[in-house]
Amino acid sequence: MKILGLDQFDIKLLEAIGDDARISVTELSAKIGLSKTPCHARLRRLEAEGYILGYRTLIDPVKLGLEHIAFVEVKLADTKASALTEFNEAVLKHPSIEQCHMIAGGFDYLLKVRTRNMSEYRALLGETISQLPHVAQTSTYVSMEAVKENALLSDIER
Repeated sequence: MKILGLDQFDIKLLEAIGDDARISVTELSAKIGLSKTPCHARLRRLEAEGYILGYRTLIDPVKLGLEHIAFVEVKLADTKASALTEFNEAVLKHPSIEQCHMIAGGFDYLLKVRTRNMSEYRALLGETISQLPHVAQTSTYVSMEAVKENALLSDIER
């Protein structure tokens, strides 16, 4: 089956490194059913073509004491291109803002914010998020439990 110009070996390779980015090429080749050289060549091609954006370590934020997750709807007072750019650039500077998505709907952005507790979140909201360029209004939704956070290629319907 082909997906986005990928064949079954490419898809198996992406699934395998999605599960374990530290897998050796030898293990990877055995897992996907190709010899080591073509497997390595496919891996490099998928990197070069931008299917693989990079490799990173998943760190457990709860073990670091960052248990509090809030989702924040942000409405801007101005949505001209320059205002959006200013907001985007400001968001990138704040490590407590884990994700930022521009939304088509009743608000402009959805932020995923991770802090140690509610008081730290309140301070972040008042001193940082509300002070970001062009912010007119925010609404907060606190996560009680993360049921699923990591979508893997194998989770995608084909």
